[in-house]
Amino acid sequence: MSFPPTKYMGSKRALLPFILDSISHLNFDSVLDAFSGSACVAYGFKQRGHQVHSNDFLRFAFRVAHATIENNGTRLDQDDLSQLLRRNKKAKTFIQETFADLYFNAEEDAFLDNLWANIQEMKNPLKRSLALASACRAAMKKRPRGIFTFTGRKGWDGRNDLRLTLREQFLDAVRQFNAAVFSNRRRNRAFCSNVFDIDPQPYDLVYIDPPYVSPYSDCDYTRRYHFLEGLCTYWSGVELMPQTVTKKIRSYPTDFSTKGKATDAFRRLFEHFRGSTLAVSYSSNAIPSKGKMVRLLKEFKRHVEVREIQHRYSHGNHNHKIGDNKNSVIEYLYVAT
Repeated sequence: MSFPPTKYMGSKRALLPFILDSISHLNFDSVLDAFSGSACVAYGFKQRGHQVHSNDFLRFAFRVAHATIENNGTRLDQDDLSQLLRRNKKAKTFIQETFADLYFNAEEDAFLDNLWANIQEMKNPLKRSLALASACRAAMKKRPRGIFTFTGRKGWDGRNDLRLTLREQFLDAVRQFNAAVFSNRRRNRAFCSNVFDIDPQPYDLVYIDPPYVSPYSDCDYTRRYHFLEGLCTYWSGVELMPQTVTKKIRSYPTDFSTKGKATDAFRRLFEHFRGSTLAVSYSSNAIPSKGKMVRLLKEFKRHVEVREIQHRYSHGNHNHKIGDNKNSVIEYLYVAT
């Protein structure tokens, strides 16, 4: 069982052994990954036999978690692929008309329009999530750095990911997501909710990996992945900004990505889940500082332990230069009991 790798900003895939080892001494069964993102941490918990609930307010992140965390046995078979790849006369042309020459070529835009129409005809919700997660992964793999903050062929080089067609990338993503599906014999769930709307009572442990508010860069996931977010609903329920070069959608409001509001947002979050053991991932280049974060946690928990590891980010808002350290930071895991 292998979780499909991505270029997702802030993904904890490389740090997963550090995170799991740092909490291995804790006694817990049920766990909530409150900001699941790439879902690799939730997947690690699932592999260890825990009952896992994952949550993210981004729809495309939810689809990945629904396909890999909640899903204990459903896969896309050859008949499903035949249905997904067949020509659909009812397919609309929104992507071809709206994003022409921005991210993909005309044939690939048409492929996505047709794929969306076929996904809507699938009756099994887990299979729809597998297909959407695969489509999102394919789209990321076909973009330099996996993001949608620029258009055209900037950063285009000879790597294989960029040479493969979007159809080929989609089929490879299906193969990888199918391989990741397994049952840990627990009833796992995936949510797409505001974290404060989640009932805090059922969880022994809450793992928290929120956006890192840095003085050096923004942490706007919607801006970087707006195309994927729109693709998951065919741009229904989002506000498209057609006047922008990238045809992005308006970012969702969240206090966790605002320098002036982040501290209070953490305080409210820790209070909301005060009945659970808390494990919080954060970085040395982010706000609040290490000392402030410890003080916030101690408002609600008796004991706070801080684990540290040197880490080098190569993507997203961590890829900046701080003196001579470039993108090297200290990654913290606060364990509050």
